[in-house]
Amino acid sequence: MPIAWNLMPKATKNLLVVNCLVFLAQYLFGMRGVDLTDLFGLHFVLASGFKVWQPVTYMFLHGNLTHLFFNMFALWMFGVVIERTLGLKRFLIFYFVCGIGAAFCQELWQLVQYSANGLAGYTTVRFDGGEVMQMADFLNQWTTVGASGACYGILLAFGVLYPNEVIMLIFPPIPMKAKYFVFIYAALELLFAFTANDNIAHFAHIGGMLFGWGLLVYWRRQQRRPKYGNYVRYKEVSERETFFSRLKHWLRPNDTLEVRRNSKAEQANRQADDLRQQMERQQRVDEILDKIKLSGYDSLTPEEKDELFRNSSD
Repeated sequence: MPIAWNLMPKATKNLLVVNCLVFLAQYLFGMRGVDLTDLFGLHFVLASGFKVWQPVTYMFLHGNLTHLFFNMFALWMFGVVIERTLGLKRFLIFYFVCGIGAAFCQELWQLVQYSANGLAGYTTVRFDGGEVMQMADFLNQWTTVGASGACYGILLAFGVLYPNEVIMLIFPPIPMKAKYFVFIYAALELLFAFTANDNIAHFAHIGGMLFGWGLLVYWRRQQRRPKYGNYVRYKEVSERETFFSRLKHWLRPNDTLEVRRNSKAEQANRQADDLRQQMERQQRVDEILDKIKLSGYDSLTPEEKDELFRNSSD
């Protein structure tokens, strides 16, 4: 077994295996005349073939070998780094949130098309060749499969967490920073979503990136939130100004003035401490990034990887 496979993080490795096994099952069942897409592919929400489990199961189905290869290549290329950065649990949450978010955006776009074209008022569809199809059968053909939405979310995470890492494009072979690479991909998907007439679920790709970005923002805000969240500790409640303390300050204004001065001095000291800590964190991030440039991402210790993720947006 190749060393790279042994060193691959658990979640990424298992996702690669499961996707390949499901594709093999698609092929074997297809030889017997059973199309797994009918049951597990993501159908249009108003179609008779839609089932509640499809926003999850569609991620493990693929249309052909090329579709599978490019999605698994992206999962291997970027998923390894993102899983080592987020950890196994958060990586799996991120993967499925992006995939389900992609399904939501694709369904939303199909609802817009359904309403804009007034399909609710028709019972049949006539094609250019004269073929007539029942509307129910036509809507069941609006089916989405593939891990592309989740993979685009992982690509977005790489661009957010490692914006200055250089990626070598294959066609054409041009080195490019990750943040520009992700921006170009997102812009192209948005352009193709409104202009291209193909069978690619561009809005699913955009949805995966949007939900991935939103989850990263949420996690970062959670890390910055005080330990006690929105609750107030008993000590803080006991130190609040009461009626008798306000009366005392009114009777002894000099004491009140002194308290305000001390409060301002404490606030200035806290701001100075916050600024010093922020500069120390930034210096630490710069040192870790320099280490990545010299020795690669795998040279980082688990503590350094965790620190880089926690401070990546500072």
